[in-house]
Amino acid sequence: MSEEIIGRGTWYDKMALEIIERERKLGRSLDMIRTEMGLGASGFPHIGSLGDAARSYAVTLALREQGYRSELIAFCDDKDGLRKVPAGLPKELEKYLGFPVTSIPDPFKCHDSFGRHMSSLLLEALDKCGIEYRYMSAKDTYEKGTLNKEIQTILLNAKKVGEIVKEEVGQERYTEVLPYFPVCGNCGRIYTTKALEYLPDENKVLYVCEGMEIKGRWIEGCGHKGEVDVTKGEGKLSWKGEFAARWKALDIRFEAYGKDIADSVRVNDRISREVLGYEPPSHARYEMFLDKSGRKISKSTGNVFTPQVWFKYGSPQSLLLLMLKRFVGTRTLDITDIPSYMNEMDYLEDLYFGKKTIPDKKELAKLKGLYEYCWVLKPPQKPSIHVPYNMLTFLAKIAPKDKETEFITEKLQSYGYLTKGQQPDEDLKRRIEYALNWVRDFEEIRETAITLKTEEKNATEELVQTLKTEEEPEKIQNAIFNIAKKHGLQPAEFFKKLYTILIGAPQGPRLGPYIAAMGKQNVIDALQRTLNQN
Repeated sequence: MSEEIIGRGTWYDKMALEIIERERKLGRSLDMIRTEMGLGASGFPHIGSLGDAARSYAVTLALREQGYRSELIAFCDDKDGLRKVPAGLPKELEKYLGFPVTSIPDPFKCHDSFGRHMSSLLLEALDKCGIEYRYMSAKDTYEKGTLNKEIQTILLNAKKVGEIVKEEVGQERYTEVLPYFPVCGNCGRIYTTKALEYLPDENKVLYVCEGMEIKGRWIEGCGHKGEVDVTKGEGKLSWKGEFAARWKALDIRFEAYGKDIADSVRVNDRISREVLGYEPPSHARYEMFLDKSGRKISKSTGNVFTPQVWFKYGSPQSLLLLMLKRFVGTRTLDITDIPSYMNEMDYLEDLYFGKKTIPDKKELAKLKGLYEYCWVLKPPQKPSIHVPYNMLTFLAKIAPKDKETEFITEKLQSYGYLTKGQQPDEDLKRRIEYALNWVRDFEEIRETAITLKTEEKNATEELVQTLKTEEEPEKIQNAIFNIAKKHGLQPAEFFKKLYTILIGAPQGPRLGPYIAAMGKQNVIDALQRTLNQN
């Protein structure tokens, strides 16, 4: 008997079911099942930052599909202190190291603080992807007293918290100081203070502003000794405790997390259970995105690949596909991967609308489900016009200046992607714009990576030589056919290889006229790059 397909057949549907079953066993109310994602505000949000939201929101949607109310909390850690000036920002921001990011002026002068500016970039990306969320600012949450009960319990049990931290990660700091960072009343810094004592009757923490090592650099404190009221947002819990406080206060049932904060999650799980008496949320751990050199993509290293960069060359749905198609395993990522995600979305759309199929019914259900989640369960009513990304970029490259859209439209009509006189719809207009942006910004169009057998390589080399002298579209078409036969290849298979190299899809317009139209030298260069890679 075949295994039953849960919901839309994806990992997110299975996760939703696991959460529901776990919550039932715990005897907790199922009236509202909240998921959460953390939102950094200390630097430019990178692609990975959006992954937190995309994955948690997909679980929220899956929970709703199974008949439960669910919402995503986007919790912005904007009381965090600035640890390092992000690459590309003015060096004068160094004077604000250690300050809460919402106390630092916005260097771009369009938001009321540095922190608000940075968090707004990620919120803008979430909106563009259709992700719905309830935004919560740490600054506002602390000032409103939402976490007061949890803060008091953690501070009353600071000794126990210190032991948990020491046992789990070997850090002894919290056996000597409280897991709380007051904002210094004198200099305004948050990470230079040391919380020494908690006075429960007055809800006050006594502290001294001594200084702290941040990112291998000592930030000097001002020496001030003072007190803060923990119920008025005059400080914040350390990460070794804040997650747990949020989970309990906001009743969070699911939160995905990246491998880089696994230790913090483990510590917080124990604090949640053993100190706050709250069973922590279900978790799913995912791996980091790396750049092609193998470095983690991050705000501080300067290799930031932001969602805004993706939106210049690809659709929000293709970005969600990157996030949702695979949960585990490290992935390398580069701007040059965008075309393949755009083409993959077209393939999923063909499966969804029945234009293509695969024999494995379970896999088919999963891929259709993935397509729907990439559209946040609001898929289009009919398929779009699929023009391979590589083809659009080639056409954009040879299009006459200021007449690009007209030229590309005319070519698409002649290739049969549009009927005679048909104009591009909104979706195709956006695709043309992505291709134009690509050609403006990148000199070279990356071909689909492809492995050639010896005879295919020899045939391709001969085709390159032929193209150097042959001009006529029909003669080029016949030459491809004859070269294939000469090298013992099935002509149809050789055409498929050439289409895949040149347009990223196994079929396309008649190849001879297409090669002539997109410029022989462009084609020769593209084939030569593929030969060099084999």
